[in-house]
Amino acid sequence: MKKVIVVGGGPAGMMAAAVAARQGAKVTLLEKKEAVGKKLVITGKGRCNLTSAIPDDRFMAGYACNGRFLYSALHEFSSRDLIDFFADNGLKCKVERGQRVFPESDRAADVVSILYQDLIHGGVELRKSVAVKGLYIHGGVLKGVATEQGRLEGGAVVIATGGMSYPGTGSTGDGYAWARAAGHHIVEPRPGLVPLVTAEAWVKELQGLSLKNVRASSYREDGKKINEEFGEMLFTHFGVSGPIILSMSRDIGEYLFSRGHKVKMLLDLKPALDEQQLDQRLQKDLAKNTRRQFKNALDELLPRKLIPVIIELSQIDPEKECHQVTRDERKKLLHLLKGLELGIVKTRPLAEAIVTAGGVDVKEVNPRTMESRLLKDLFFAGEILDVDGYTGGFNLQAAFSTGFVAGKNAALL
Repeated sequence: MKKVIVVGGGPAGMMAAAVAARQGAKVTLLEKKEAVGKKLVITGKGRCNLTSAIPDDRFMAGYACNGRFLYSALHEFSSRDLIDFFADNGLKCKVERGQRVFPESDRAADVVSILYQDLIHGGVELRKSVAVKGLYIHGGVLKGVATEQGRLEGGAVVIATGGMSYPGTGSTGDGYAWARAAGHHIVEPRPGLVPLVTAEAWVKELQGLSLKNVRASSYREDGKKINEEFGEMLFTHFGVSGPIILSMSRDIGEYLFSRGHKVKMLLDLKPALDEQQLDQRLQKDLAKNTRRQFKNALDELLPRKLIPVIIELSQIDPEKECHQVTRDERKKLLHLLKGLELGIVKTRPLAEAIVTAGGVDVKEVNPRTMESRLLKDLFFAGEILDVDGYTGGFNLQAAFSTGFVAGKNAALL
């Protein structure tokens, strides 16, 4: 019976361990924290966006980096297979806006529970609170791993230690050093899906304000558009966050990382109206409030918290009566509402990112087996690989699919 050691009790590691056990291997799963699935249980605000219901032929578009590397893994263990796996274990899923798939219970803890039970039923030996110090390599041959309690020998090792986001859950980048020791190149880890920091100080005044149904567009220094999203966003004390900002952050962050130039972001606060329609709306509102002060005439147009900021940026005297607002002033207000400008100067730190971009160079990993091309019997799964996706369940699907393939082949090869 082949002995397989899996390091890391996240989604990729739990899937790899359970699958290897189903193939008849004797499996030991090592987790340095006191419980498995610590990061998984907080994903999706505790609801866990498991995967996406987007058709298979469009699934690759959900990955910002090295999506093609996942072709075989996604074919072998698809989003449909993942949904069926949970359904077979008593947890049905539902599809929400944007084809996002969640457990019907809306509880990420239920997802972790099923994965944990799969380990137990499969006979996996789970060792928690065990810190791995590195790989045990002797004479160029992988023999197992070195832990704080001593060496643990095995016929194959799966590294599924995650990236460097949310380090409190155990993702502290340990596996990168072990991969380097085996000769692998590590693409510099950086934030993937992460809030963005703005140059404007006035965002602090809007902290906590959530805007729905807005359109955000980002532009490079040369004016070329980077990306655009429609939906919900959030102002913070440092800048912006929320669903559409996180979706946009991967490509914006890549540009900031590679070019070092500020990114311009424009917020269309009234995307349902074109400029002519919005101008007519403004004229109507001003006429209705003709004798009221301008500062008291925007309640039906904007959230209360946003009004003082817009007034200040418009440079319209807030004490001025509405009938005194000039055409030029109205046009400036119009342009603000259709293109509120923000300067994105950087991302928040990697520790605050939902996903880590970068990791083990996939050119050095066999995509059909997840085995290292440099060291026999060494396998990789999950976020440690230089593969990352946009929001919507793509990153968790990549973790489950690569874990499935790594576990299967670690047991069989």
